[in-house]
Amino acid sequence: MPIPRKMRLFWPLLSGLLLADCATKELAQEHLVPWVPEPVIGDVVRLTLAYNQGGAMSFSVGPYSRVIFSVTAMLAVVVLLVMYRRTDSRATATLLALALVMGGALGNLLDRLRSGRGVVDFIDLGIGDVRFWTFNVADIGVSIGAILLAWQLSRTPNGVRAAPGPPSR
Repeated sequence: MPIPRKMRLFWPLLSGLLLADCATKELAQEHLVPWVPEPVIGDVVRLTLAYNQGGAMSFSVGPYSRVIFSVTAMLAVVVLLVMYRRTDSRATATLLALALVMGGALGNLLDRLRSGRGVVDFIDLGIGDVRFWTFNVADIGVSIGAILLAWQLSRTPNGVRAAPGPPSR
C-alpha cells in the first residue's frame, strides 16, 4: 500500500529537522566550551555554547519558566497535529511549514525535558558587540515554518486553494 502524499511530505521533514537539531546540539556540547565563542567566519558567524532556560530571545517567566515553556510546547504540538490532520494533502507549503514548526518545537522541548540547564543554543551571529540572540537548528525550523505558515494561512482560510471545478453560471 503506498504511503499517502501528506505523510511523505510532513514526517520526513519533521524527522530530519529533529535529528539534525539533536545531532548539532550534541556536537556543540561535546566540542564547545560554554560561553566561549569559536569563530567560523571571522566575528560575524561564531559557535558559542549557551543554555537558555527561558523562551525565545531568552524571555523568562521566572523560576517556573521550564515548566511553563514545556507545557506550552506540548500544547503547541497538539494544535499543530490537529492542523496537520485538517490540512489538505495538496497544501504542500502548509504541510512543510507545519513540519518545520513542529520539528523545531519538539527539538527544544526535548532539551527542556532532558536537562534543567535549558535549551542548547550555539549559533552566534553579529558584528562585534552587536549580536543576535544565540540560537539553534530547531529555532531556524520554527522561524522559517512560522513565516511560511502565516503566509500560507493569510492567502486562504485553510492554507490551500480549492480544487478547480466546473465554471459557475
